[in-house]
Amino acid sequence: MKKAGLILSAFAMLVLTAFTVQSPWKSDPPHSELGFSITHMGISDVTGTFNDFTATVSSSKEDFSDAVVEATINAASINTRVEARDGHLKGPDFFDAEKYPQITFKSTGIKSIGKGKYKLTGNLSAKGITKIVEMELFYRGTIEHPQTKKPVAGFKLSGTIKRSDFGIGSAFPAPMLGDEVAITVNAEFQQ
Repeated sequence: MKKAGLILSAFAMLVLTAFTVQSPWKSDPPHSELGFSITHMGISDVTGTFNDFTATVSSSKEDFSDAVVEATINAASINTRVEARDGHLKGPDFFDAEKYPQITFKSTGIKSIGKGKYKLTGNLSAKGITKIVEMELFYRGTIEHPQTKKPVAGFKLSGTIKRSDFGIGSAFPAPMLGDEVAITVNAEFQQ
């Protein structure tokens, strides 16, 4: 009986520890940015951000080598600093934000490519189309926030996707608007 109690206590401790480590890290909006860049007419880049997005990272390992990343982006929060262009991008020619208000990402795999560097694979969904994409994830470290005394982790996510894969801006050929869109996310996460 004593042995069974000891085993049960050890199991309960293991479950509690795993639950604590795996509690999701949530993005901190004031310290997070989702940016993009696309070539315009082959001679310049237009940049912008999505100002409203949430993301979570779950991991049972301190180095995030088994991380699962999920994100939801408000398509209508696109901001290129030009109101008329933003209105066009929100419309049916591009994101059709009224019909498809959310862009989502859920990782399906992660592979180490160096210290704190990973290839992150996942399903990206936009305009009702889901495609597998691969991004590079850089884990910048974890510190204790000086005011809240809670852990804060920093990440950078980058990669390139094709707008044609999602039917975004199909009426605009590549010479006018590049097909490849560079994505860069810099984010802090709190547990």
